[in-house]
Amino acid sequence: MNGLDWAVLIGYFGVMVAIGVWSHKRVDDVSDFFTAGGRMPWWLSGISHHMSGYSAVMFTGYAGIAYTYGVTSFVTWSFPIALGIAIGSKLFAPRINRLRSRLHVASPLEYLKNRYDLKTQQALAWSGMLLKIVDVGAKWAAIATLLSVFTGVSLNQGILITGAITAVYCTIGGLWADALTELGQFVIQLLAGIAMFVAVVLKLNDKGIGFLDVWDEPALQGHDKPLVGPYGTVFLLAFLFIKLFEYNGGMLNQAQRYMATATPREAERSARLSAALWLVWPVVLFFPMWMSPLLVTAQKPDGSDSYGLMTEQLLPHGLLGLVIVGFFSHTMAMCSSDANAIASVFTRDCAPVISRRAREWNARSGLIAARVTTVVFLGLSMAAATQVNSPTFKDIITVVIKWVAGLMGPMAIPMMLGLLRPFRRSGPTAALTSWSMGLLAFWLVNYPINWNVDGGVPLQYQVSIPLAVSLVLYILIGFVRPEDTPERLAVIEKINTDDDSSGAAAAVPGPREAVPAPAKD
Repeated sequence: MNGLDWAVLIGYFGVMVAIGVWSHKRVDDVSDFFTAGGRMPWWLSGISHHMSGYSAVMFTGYAGIAYTYGVTSFVTWSFPIALGIAIGSKLFAPRINRLRSRLHVASPLEYLKNRYDLKTQQALAWSGMLLKIVDVGAKWAAIATLLSVFTGVSLNQGILITGAITAVYCTIGGLWADALTELGQFVIQLLAGIAMFVAVVLKLNDKGIGFLDVWDEPALQGHDKPLVGPYGTVFLLAFLFIKLFEYNGGMLNQAQRYMATATPREAERSARLSAALWLVWPVVLFFPMWMSPLLVTAQKPDGSDSYGLMTEQLLPHGLLGLVIVGFFSHTMAMCSSDANAIASVFTRDCAPVISRRAREWNARSGLIAARVTTVVFLGLSMAAATQVNSPTFKDIITVVIKWVAGLMGPMAIPMMLGLLRPFRRSGPTAALTSWSMGLLAFWLVNYPINWNVDGGVPLQYQVSIPLAVSLVLYILIGFVRPEDTPERLAVIEKINTDDDSSGAAAAVPGPREAVPAPAKD
């Protein structure tokens, strides 16, 4: 990097902070901070939904998969995400929007205390927050890894720089700041991605390799196969189910985008836009990664540094800075949206249960608590990031695929399926059993069983078994021990009723109203 690249990077950070300051004027209460008051346009929500699903992991962990295996990086990652969101645009997006407009909640998990009971809500809230700390920690580690390639700063310094800048704008401006910065980040990503695509095509031409002939090159033999190595059919199907839940609200931050639109219809349109972007745009981003074995030799065994090395070699200064800004934009988009989502869960769902004072917060106190919680979450995730590549968490892609994907099913299934009428019989017993046994299955498969299997349990089963256990138990227990009380059925009907003529922004009650006593069966 030279002075021009640094100017681009510093200018980007300045714009992000300025957007946060501007967005501060639009935030008067927790509804504005967490759901944009239900006033976000569907197209902005869709772009924000799309951008909040990226991070620098794509340019490190998935770049390594692309370098090693080729197009399976797209087939087993962004394609199932696109398909999952497309399905969820009808199945989940309108219902999640009605959580705000009908039930007047500001957190995606707030409805669970009435859909199930308080114990279920708390179990999913606390476990979800812990998982998010690890997940976001992997994202900080990914961007810090790239930053170290370009600037030479240490991993911990990179984590501190990116985390501090993100903390400023998302703490000040809430979801509005997240969405508006994600719009700017999308434009930057578009320019950077096209620049890298063109640079790779030109470099291949210089080597006498035609655009349509690249797959005949010896270095890319087998790289055109959709399912290879540990990424087989079982992995793809498991990942599709996981992403169906995760990217439609199971990881909380995407649910906020659906809640932020004015009506369920707009939430559906938002999801469709996001799905289309996930289907088309990653192909442009992945193409340079697929070609990387022809252009660079990775220094790391997993190939996670291949994209960074290629960027340094191919792009002139200025454009190099723009691509580095693109790396930051991905990670900051996801991490800031996660921080906002977790702050909503803690301040709306957890704090009022453990503190009497929290149940008495007024609008100003609740907003202060939301901002403080956002900073604390970012600090904890940055601390977790320093442990990536340790014996506990191993490398970045292991954290993202094994830990996050493996644990997503047990946590998301009660939340997401609880929205749907066909699963109305499944109550707190089904939800808690599904959650706890799914977590137990994850531990058994990844540790005791894995240690005793020659070569270890294949990745596809590490990811799929916890999901399958949770899904089967949630459905089965609902039939064996139905808990469809009138109160719970009323909640489900409110979420599923199609009369959305009055679905625009609804007031969100304070924490005192949000935490009633647990329903009795």
